[in-house]
Amino acid sequence: MIVGRRAVTGGLLAGMAALGVPRFGHAAPAGDSWAVYYADKESARAFESYKLLVLDSRTHPPLRPLKDRGKTLLGYISVGEVETHRPWFAKVKSWGILDQENPNWPGSFYVDVRDRRWVKLVVEELVPALLRDGFDGVFLDTLDNPPHLERTDPKRWAGMTEGAARLVLAIRANWPRIPIMQNRAYEILPRTARAITHALGESVYAGWDFEAKRPHLQSDEDYKFQVDALKAAKALNPQLGLYSLDYWDPDDAAGIRALYARQRANGFAPYVSVVELDRLVAEPPP
Repeated sequence: MIVGRRAVTGGLLAGMAALGVPRFGHAAPAGDSWAVYYADKESARAFESYKLLVLDSRTHPPLRPLKDRGKTLLGYISVGEVETHRPWFAKVKSWGILDQENPNWPGSFYVDVRDRRWVKLVVEELVPALLRDGFDGVFLDTLDNPPHLERTDPKRWAGMTEGAARLVLAIRANWPRIPIMQNRAYEILPRTARAITHALGESVYAGWDFEAKRPHLQSDEDYKFQVDALKAAKALNPQLGLYSLDYWDPDDAAGIRALYARQRANGFAPYVSVVELDRLVAEPPP
């Protein structure tokens, strides 16, 4: 059954009330306002309220005006997949280390993170290219894939989870001062928590149903697992910033307010957007 926006929002607000979470949350602490934006149409003025930005490595607004406004800029790198439109796709494909296509993102293929050539490419070419372009640090995406592959075929993909952790640690070892945000990959957080500066939980409470093409609420079990994993990482590294990214109908202001309130109550810096991440969705006023 397709649940209408009003019905879903009502369930979201009711669930928060049952947990004693304030509907509109408290004022965000300094520096917790952030956004993800994978497009280039917005001007620097549109980002005025954000302190930290995650941007695509190629399709992004001019970086210098954002830097001049004091923004911290993290450039996107997919380290568990390689997309066909990336300049390095042909090289990596020729190495024979690409596997199946991600069914949710056509044109993006899982990569064997155990391969030293891939690690070398990320550490010695992709990261420094972003820094040369003007980014302050990196956003590491698709690190969920190596543990997923190892779970589905433990014999063929043995060591993928360890390989993912080693890749993050190699980036830190070679670039000791840059900000590093890790997206999900909760299995490796116990290894990487002390090496990164930002841990992101994507789809912590509200994810995206690719078949139904609409947002959905995560199960209570999955939600609790993610919250606990992020807080455990913070216990290992008290300086670690915890962030959340949830997906929701951008026209549903009440639902978005509820998501911000829930995640702030968890101690996270929240952002709520559309799954394509190609537009800025402002936090609704109280």
